[in-house]
Amino acid sequence: MNTNISFKHINKLAVPALIAGIAEPILSITDTAIIGNIDSNATESLAAVGIVGTFISMLIWVLGQTRSAISSIVSQHLGANKLDKIKNLPAQAIFIITLLSVLIIFGTYPFARSIFKLYNATNIILDYSVDYYRIRVFGFPFTLFTMAVFGVFRGLQNTFYPMIIATIGAFLNIALDYAFVFGIENYIPAMDIKGAAYGSLIAQITMAILATIYLVKKTDIPLIPKFPLNKEIDKLVIMILNLFVRTLALNVTLYFATRFATGYGPAHIAAYTICINLWFFAAFFVDGYASAGNILSGKLYGETAYATLLKLSNKLIRYGIIVGIMLAVFGALFYYPLGRLFSKDPEVLSLFYNSFWLVLIMQPFCALAFIFDGMFKGLGKMKFLRNVLLCATTFVFLPVLFWLDALDYQLHAIFIALTFWIIARGIPLIIKFRKIFIPLSQKS
Repeated sequence: MNTNISFKHINKLAVPALIAGIAEPILSITDTAIIGNIDSNATESLAAVGIVGTFISMLIWVLGQTRSAISSIVSQHLGANKLDKIKNLPAQAIFIITLLSVLIIFGTYPFARSIFKLYNATNIILDYSVDYYRIRVFGFPFTLFTMAVFGVFRGLQNTFYPMIIATIGAFLNIALDYAFVFGIENYIPAMDIKGAAYGSLIAQITMAILATIYLVKKTDIPLIPKFPLNKEIDKLVIMILNLFVRTLALNVTLYFATRFATGYGPAHIAAYTICINLWFFAAFFVDGYASAGNILSGKLYGETAYATLLKLSNKLIRYGIIVGIMLAVFGALFYYPLGRLFSKDPEVLSLFYNSFWLVLIMQPFCALAFIFDGMFKGLGKMKFLRNVLLCATTFVFLPVLFWLDALDYQLHAIFIALTFWIIARGIPLIIKFRKIFIPLSQKS
């Protein structure tokens, strides 16, 4: 079995995954853009969306790692022509993760005010954060369910159906946000920040329904869990636990970044919110090629096609650098219109323009780090991913952030620390990958 790694085939996987990937942060970016343009308390509302968005992203990333684990196992078994042995595994994983997400709702909903106080939110920003979260949180199980189904499709080398689902969800969210935030005369009252939360919730539910329909209609993978547990469940759980710890480290990074930005004042957290949402957008854009690396590396690893796997990594390094530079150039060309898209506040815009260039500089490094993240996930080597991110956060991001904050660099401190953090994530992955697969490719 020869897996195709041509430019055409990589893009056949990457482009739909890219579109599906950018649809995810569009949920937050849409809220950010529309909320930033309301007539009253726009800066405070924008700050609240940024704080809640960071916390929700933390929850999704912590539990959403099921997608990568499912994709890895499915793609490796597909490559080894043993797919029948794990057909009941995805349904069991989806059931477990959805149940955990419901428990998260019960565990956070009553304590929303205390949670966002930890992010330095006070007064009206705290009130808005609580209001927004107590609606958005009910979309959590639907999002995790959809992400897990996407993992099944990725493992089956299919990124087209996730693209369709995610695109519908993104456009629906844009339309609902606009209608609910500003209102439609005689039909829908203006709900401001709560309207944005309702729009996102309905979009998430719709995507989960579509994911169910596509999985049932287009694959022979069952959605109803059947027991006993699959023999691969232990491997899946270990992968998820390693990714869980890894994602906690990632969210320590985002927590401190958001907490420091909030402590600088409402205008700073608003400017940070715009920057970080555009950073997320770029990250999910690159995730298209990371997904291709994830999908193909798992299948090639299952086939023991190590020489082809090494060639794939070399191609993806080139593509990653090109995509990262393209993103940076695009951001530079539309530097000022991007700011005005999200806010009209002169102070917020000034802070944004003074910081966004750092987000652009880090894009090529982000591309390499994210692509090799994807490849290591496809290989199932989650333990090494965990250790790299723990070291990058503990020994690079936090020391640099506290040092530069003490020098009063404010938002610059956050984004310079993030740049060094990204570099510390990417370089060890590239070195480790080549150390493993150059010798193996010479033997195969």
